[in-house]
Amino acid sequence: MYHREVEPTAEYVARFETGADWREEIESLAREEDVEAGWFTALGAVQDADVWFYDQDETEYRSVTFDEPLEVAACVGNVSLLEGDVFAHTHAVLSRPSGQALAGHLDSATVWAGECHLRAFAEPLERSHDEATDLDLWL
Repeated sequence: MYHREVEPTAEYVARFETGADWREEIESLAREEDVEAGWFTALGAVQDADVWFYDQDETEYRSVTFDEPLEVAACVGNVSLLEGDVFAHTHAVLSRPSGQALAGHLDSATVWAGECHLRAFAEPLERSHDEATDLDLWL
């Protein structure tokens, strides 16, 4: 395990703009407030979603697109730097009107309504390539 202590410096709450991209709204908030490391939670609803699943055998993401209104029952993730730019690593549980849950890495989604809480950390977190997983990971 790799770990380090983080020091929270600020907390923000935000309401996303209808029609904007969900993940880009988080990244925009981080850029606007100069947050290079943090943890967020969010909830709301989207009009569509592109959800990724990481295929561990093929070491690549598989994409599934949902072109339908969905509730964001839970969204959690972190903010870090990837190749020098802010990146919001975003996972979500989305639900259909039937209650069926869809989940994975939320790459993009069109906001219907969204609210977010972001806790910023003092020191940046930088992602770098991890040979074992072929992913860009912290530390």
